[in-house]
Amino acid sequence: MIVVDAHQDIAWNTTCYGRDYRVSAIKHRENEIMQRWDKAMLGLPDALLGRVGIVFSTLFVAPASSKLALNTPYPAPSYEDAKEAYTQAGKQLDYYHRLTDETDRVRLIYSQQDLDAVIASWDKPIGQRQQGLVVLMEGADPILEPKQFEEWYERGVRIVGTSWGATRYAGGTGAPAGLSKLGYELLEILASFDAILDLSHMAEQAFNEAIDRYEGVVIASHSNPRHFRNSDRHLSDDMIRKLAERDGVMGIVLYNAFLSDTWTRTSQRLPMSVVIDAIDHVCQVTGSAKHVGIGSDFDGGFGADQTPQGFETVGDLLLIATALEERGYASDDIEAIMGNNFLRKLRDSLPQT
Repeated sequence: MIVVDAHQDIAWNTTCYGRDYRVSAIKHRENEIMQRWDKAMLGLPDALLGRVGIVFSTLFVAPASSKLALNTPYPAPSYEDAKEAYTQAGKQLDYYHRLTDETDRVRLIYSQQDLDAVIASWDKPIGQRQQGLVVLMEGADPILEPKQFEEWYERGVRIVGTSWGATRYAGGTGAPAGLSKLGYELLEILASFDAILDLSHMAEQAFNEAIDRYEGVVIASHSNPRHFRNSDRHLSDDMIRKLAERDGVMGIVLYNAFLSDTWTRTSQRLPMSVVIDAIDHVCQVTGSAKHVGIGSDFDGGFGADQTPQGFETVGDLLLIATALEERGYASDDIEAIMGNNFLRKLRDSLPQT
């Protein structure tokens, strides 16, 4: 079994914290004087030890209008217009390319052939195992116009979410609206490339319009049940059912504030059981374990102190499998949740070579 994590802001962390992904999370903490910033959880050594074999690695740039306030040593990338968004996201994609050029332990996944090679590496001695990165664009404003997506696809982007907050393409978190005319055009272009559409962060109206219109593969890379956190950032039971009807998969976010209506940063860490509760809720709503996985969002504006108990680094994701077994889940269902569900969606969308 390998773990698939459907949402990690790896390049964003390099930009905002200067964190080299090849360095362990614990080493980052030692280097970040007096723990001034959120405690790092991401690092390639931790991921490889924890069998995190596939990661959907993001390109994330916040609109300047969001006034994203982050206690980071370097300014968070932001944009005033599409050209700035394009430039900032391009720098993050350049980081992933440099990373794969500089270490043979990481491979960008363009195709099923790449995916198979990464998975096969996990049958080799530990020193030869690779982690595969599938590039996910979180918020589509870096796409200058729908037809320009071809350039992003050629450079390795395989998953696109139209929204974070509002974008030129769709309403998003805290910005209720549907798809724009450009948004509908973008969906047609994405479908022509068999790209995966990420519904996370889409406003409910946009979500419903997209899931009805989009002909390709759909996921929600990092969204939790609204049953536990009642906000437009998450999915209602009706939205979860619609996702399952399209054979979609949603990744549970391991952030306390997304798992409880009452938790604050001054509260104690939640028990690990809340993660299993969220996973189980999706299984109960959809009637199977086929539509839920992990989308940790680790180091996406929060650190270890803001995650449920037991999660100190990305290598601890395997604890979810143990907890599911204790909850009575069968081994096949555990493997589906830990990775096989998202692997199914990759195989449904990636080109052969």
